[in-house]
Parts: sequence; structure tokens; C-alpha cells
Amino acid sequence: MVVLAKTNLSEWANLRDEGSSSGWSAYGGLTRNPYGLNRSAGGSSSGSGAAVAARLAPYAVGTETDGSITCPAAFNGCVGVKPTVGLVPTEGIVPISWSQDAPGPMALTVSDAAALLSILAPNGTDYAAHAVEGRLTGKRIGVPRKLFWGYSSHSDTIAEAALGLLSTAGATIVDNTDLESMVDYGFDDELLVLLAEFEVGLRDYLATRPEGGPRSMADVVAFNKSHADTELAWFGQSFLERALESPGVGSAEYAKARSACLAHGQVDGIDAVLREHELDALVTPSYAPAVPIDLVNDEHHWGSCTQPAAMAGYPLVTVPAGMAKGLPVAVSFWGTGRSEAGLIEIARGYEAARDSASGPLPEPTFPQFV
Repeated sequence: MVVLAKTNLSEWANLRDEGSSSGWSAYGGLTRNPYGLNRSAGGSSSGSGAAVAARLAPYAVGTETDGSITCPAAFNGCVGVKPTVGLVPTEGIVPISWSQDAPGPMALTVSDAAALLSILAPNGTDYAAHAVEGRLTGKRIGVPRKLFWGYSSHSDTIAEAALGLLSTAGATIVDNTDLESMVDYGFDDELLVLLAEFEVGLRDYLATRPEGGPRSMADVVAFNKSHADTELAWFGQSFLERALESPGVGSAEYAKARSACLAHGQVDGIDAVLREHELDALVTPSYAPAVPIDLVNDEHHWGSCTQPAAMAGYPLVTVPAGMAKGLPVAVSFWGTGRSEAGLIEIARGYEAARDSASGPLPEPTFPQFV
């Protein structure tokens, strides 16, 4: 492969401030969505999704901590594979969380994404060999309605059609397989874990960089303050500042929060539901259609599908499903740890059924306003 370029991303992977805007960084500027230049490219792997959608490159790599491959894949109409944490090495990647960071491929098709995953993952598995049609028969796919459906009529309509295509192609759809563990759970435990690991991981990463640059989170915060006209032009750095004050990774608070994340996302969440209903995977809408870019007000997303898999360290495969008012909409397939091969079989089966019914998504035309 030939590396064409680096891509821009949401600064500090959107873990800089509550009011951060996806796709903007002081270094790279603003990434725009090729399906609507006034619309968000998602994040934090914004440029990776936009570059593939714009046909600038057939492959890109993103890194997901909680939504950072799935969101730009959904917003930009490309396939994204967020693998199990640990499947793909993270060497060289600016870290947020060793318990949640997972690099993965983005491409226009499931087959291409699977081929790149075969290269990125050093386990010798040929994931592209699983990206074949005809393997939906016998697959049991659950539909967790609570929390992960119902926030967008556009996404729901297209995802319901996806359920019909999966069923017609041979899969058994098991409805209302809800993750009760996630109801009213919130984000506090996950945020504590992320901020604690971010502070330590960033310090270790910066120690590998050339002399003269920052060496700690405190150095980054100080740099931003001294360059506020560029670094803090649109939003602050409250999460970075909170990371400096948060309980450390050796604290009882961290241990309790990490244990809760695993319990709610993994043990009592995804694994419990898959086991109870004898499922191969779960399927949900990925996100609502891309929101308008807004650097002034807080960015608002109505819902998403990523938190349980993020906390569990489990894979997601996101596949374009249709268009809503000119904007891409996707579905995501969830599984247990190291279930990428099976998820890719399901995703490719769905993609083939979608292509037979309506064809691939149209190429973007770069409109100024949608």
C-alpha cells in the first residue's frame, strides 16, 4: 500500500471539552462532510471517513474509543470496523484509553474493510475470506430497541428496512433483546476511566516524542492557554483540566468505575443478551443523519449505538444502509469479543441484500447546504 496523506481529526478525539465540535482541530482546521459541506463529518476519525467518502483514497484507518470510527463511517456513508480492543496494535497512536482504544479500517465496502483488517491485525486471520455472500442463513440477530432505537425517525425507517432485508436473506430476527444494564446508566463511570487513563497514557506517549515538546497533560493545558487565540478559539479544554484533577488509575474510584463499565457493557450487557437469546449479533441504527456544523453552540447528537461496545472493548461493524434527505444513514452490528469474522459475514450478507434492493449509496456531490 502507498500512504497518500494524513487525515484531520477532532482535536484530542473530542475529549478536550464538553462543547467540542467534531472534525475541527487547531492543526488541521475543519473537516467537512462531502454529502453536505455544512454537515459534520463526525468524529473523532473525521478525515478518515470524509476521505473515503470523497473517493480520495480507497482505504483509511481510524481509531475508536467510543464512536470515533462508527460515527464518521455513518455520517460519511462508508464501512467502518471497530475491532476488539487489543486485536490491532496501538503503537504510535496518541492514546486516550488502553481499555477502550481500538484502531480499525474504513472503506467503501465490507470486503475492502475486511481486507485491510487482515493486514492491521497480526493474528493471521483472513477476514476478507469471511466477506462473502450467503452466510446469513441460520444467523440469529437481536434488536435492542430500548435506548438504541427511537431517537431518529430517519434512522429507524432505514434500519427497519434493513431488518426486512436480513430476514429475507435467511437471518432470524429476534426483537426486543434489550440491554437492561444500560437503562439509566449514564456516562460518569466511563468518563472517569477515560480521563484517568488519558492522563497516564498521554504522559507515556509524550515521553517517546522529540525533546522540546510537551511532556504531560499539564504541559498541553498550559500550551493551549498560552496559544488561546488558536487553540481555544472555538471551545475550551475542560476535559483536559478535569483529567489533571481526576482520581488516578491506582485509585479505588477508578477501579470501581472500570468494574462498573465492564459489568454494564460486557458481563450484564452484550454477553448476557447474546447468551440469553442465543444470538450471533445485535443490530441497531448507528446514528441519526449528520448534524449541521456548529462551532459556536454545543454539538448535539440525538443518540448512538457505541457505548456498550466501547466499555466492553467489543467490536462494531458499521455499514451504510440508505439515504435520508440526501444524507447517509447506517446500521451497526455488535458482537462479543473477537467476533469480527462472524460480524463481517453478517455485514457482507446485509450489504449484498441492500445492493440487490436499492444499490450502493450514491457518490457525494459536495453540495454547499443540506
